[in-house]
Amino acid sequence: MKTGIETKCLHLEQENNSGHFGAVSFPIYQTATYAHPGVGMSTGYDYSRLQNPTREHLEKVIAALENGLDALALSSGMAAIALMMELFHPGDHLIVDADLYGGSIRLFKNISEKNGITFSNIDCYNEDVEFFVSENTKAIYIETPTNPMMHVTDIAALSKIAKKHNLLLIVDNTFLSPYFQNPLDLGADIVIHSGTKYLGGHNDTLAGFVITNRADISEKLRFLIKTTGAGLAPFDSWLILRGIKTLGIRMEKAQSNAMEIARWLCGQKAVTQVIYPGLDTHPGYEIMKRQARGFGAMITFQVESKEFALSILEKVRLIQFAESLGGVETLITYPTTQTHADVPKDIREKNGITESTLRISVGIEDVNDLIGELKAVFAEIEKEKRK
Repeated sequence: MKTGIETKCLHLEQENNSGHFGAVSFPIYQTATYAHPGVGMSTGYDYSRLQNPTREHLEKVIAALENGLDALALSSGMAAIALMMELFHPGDHLIVDADLYGGSIRLFKNISEKNGITFSNIDCYNEDVEFFVSENTKAIYIETPTNPMMHVTDIAALSKIAKKHNLLLIVDNTFLSPYFQNPLDLGADIVIHSGTKYLGGHNDTLAGFVITNRADISEKLRFLIKTTGAGLAPFDSWLILRGIKTLGIRMEKAQSNAMEIARWLCGQKAVTQVIYPGLDTHPGYEIMKRQARGFGAMITFQVESKEFALSILEKVRLIQFAESLGGVETLITYPTTQTHADVPKDIREKNGITESTLRISVGIEDVNDLIGELKAVFAEIEKEKRK
């Protein structure tokens, strides 16, 4: 019998916890090393940099949620991307989406390029990706939806191009989580997550994941994580496990709230653009319906001026002005000075990020309270403008 994703968030198939005294909550194995029964003998664990039972359990859960062969848990989302980049060598070329999380752009520009890797930064959702493939191209790297402009790329269509040219297709799935989207099922080779976000869900720990359905990639990544040593600590692994148990109900509630807020924003005179893939006016709406089970809870919107945007950030209280996403609390972010501060201004503006751009990660509060605060804030700003 096929297990539903809500059940996968709580149980591994054929899970047997008898070795953990029947513990319903998987134990935290807070140990750095393990004693051996004798020479050449092992309990299956030697040193927690290599593996730890709590982290291993989490990795199995994540692999199951993404329908992957293997998952590796790391100390942050950026640690996951950095580990994945160690698959490549000087002289390799990657095609990457132009609109990415600023930390990814910073890593590629300042670390990967220094190490001899080159990049073509393009709008993978609407440009001819195949045109940019060269003899030394090794992979295509995308987010879908992108951060923060919410561009939607057809993963299955991109997978056909990748397979035709023997390229890896790498998809950052942070915005939708495995609850709403499974890129491996659509032809991707590697999936990336910032587990800090929806998987953890409570803004209380950092984590990152690399998931693959290929044994050869799994073997390389296992060697790399052992060598570089950025595996997730036991307690943080347990926090993510605990967060995943409520992933389904959190995603459903946050998405429901996001839809209502997006529709409300569309009716505001001071809002010049609302970018949410759950709106049927979004260019990627039909693609999202094909490749995902939901639209997520991230909204990007433009207001009439920089001053209006800054006033919103100064006046919100229930909605917190903070740099993150995917938690139970609703957060509002200013990409220009936060998530994309290290991205050159010309690139930001080319991608559509202006000083009037705001991004909301919608949480699970009462949506009437969230809209009520936005109404009050907008009204107060308009009143101040008339003075």
